[in-house]
Amino acid sequence: MTSAWSITASAAVPRGAFVDFPLGHTTGKPHDPDGQRALVEAGLRCLETVTTPGTIVDLGASWGDDAWRADPMRTKVRNSASGRTGDSRTERHDTPQYQTDDDRLLAEERHGSEIACRACAGFDD
Repeated sequence: MTSAWSITASAAVPRGAFVDFPLGHTTGKPHDPDGQRALVEAGLRCLETVTTPGTIVDLGASWGDDAWRADPMRTKVRNSASGRTGDSRTERHDTPQYQTDDDRLLAEERHGSEIACRACAGFDD
């Protein structure tokens, strides 16, 4: 299940089920167990019906209120810790970031030190 079509398509998933919902709400609105159940069941049906690798099925689900599109990453939310409003995402990096040095070494061992993450492999050609 995904609410990020382009990201899912670039990851070459075996199959996917798309809903045009805000990120973080892939299986539906909060406090709507019937709607959530229906979405999950529709997504699971894709496991039975989709046979072509990379296929992403649009489940046609509608959030109903498109106000979330103005700020899909919810970057203008008030940070409860600081009390400030603004972009709360971490900064982007041009180089792979690893949790531990062991992670970095394993990636370099598998993919080489020039291309040490799977997401970048093959995109520099």
